[in-house]
Amino acid sequence: MSDPIDTYSVTADELRQFIERFEQLDSEKKDLAEQQKELMAEAKGRGYDTGILRKVIALRKRKPDDIAEEEAILEMYKTALGMQ
Repeated sequence: MSDPIDTYSVTADELRQFIERFEQLDSEKKDLAEQQKELMAEAKGRGYDTGILRKVIALRKRKPDDIAEEEAILEMYKTALGMQ
């Protein structure tokens, strides 16, 4: 039968590894966010509209059918409000 202290020690080591890995990933995520910020600053410096760039990036993540449906509904609403 295993000693409960040994079991706790193994569990504590494993837990520490999970936490440290999570912290490492969090640090990498912050580094990536900073790189994205710098990239957008460079794009803005070259005259690009970063708000529109972000919208294009979001659109590229979506399915074309979903985009088309959203655009059709938007057009319908705009027409209903006399915005055409």
